[in-house]
Amino acid sequence: MSSNAIFFGWNRSIPGRERLSAQHFDEFVQYLVGLQQNGTIKSFDVVLLNAHGGDMNGFFLIRGESGKLGELVASTEWVRHQTRAALHLETAGAVLGVTGEAITERMKLWTSLLPT
Repeated sequence: MSSNAIFFGWNRSIPGRERLSAQHFDEFVQYLVGLQQNGTIKSFDVVLLNAHGGDMNGFFLIRGESGKLGELVASTEWVRHQTRAALHLETAGAVLGVTGEAITERMKLWTSLLPT
C-alpha cells in the first residue's frame, strides 16, 4: 500500500538547544519550500499545538506521491535533517501515512482483515 504523506512530529526543544531548534526550523521550512517548488512534494503544513500537557507540541504534514516520498525519505538530505532534529528535539520522528482518497483504500484493507 502506498503512502501519500509524511508526518514529522516532535515534543519540544531539548533545554538549552532552543536557538538551534529555531534555526533548524527555519532551514527545514526552506528545504520543504524548495521540495515543493521542484515537484518532489505537493504541499506541506506546519502545526504548532497549544499547550495541553501532552508529549507532542508540533508537526509537519508533508503531502506527495508515494514514489517521490519514498525517494525523499531515503535521500541523504532528508536523513541529515532528521538526524539534526534528533540532536535538539525531544521525541522527534517521522512516519509515512495516508490522507485523502487513500484513506478509503486503507480502511478497506483494514476491515477486510477483521475477524468475523
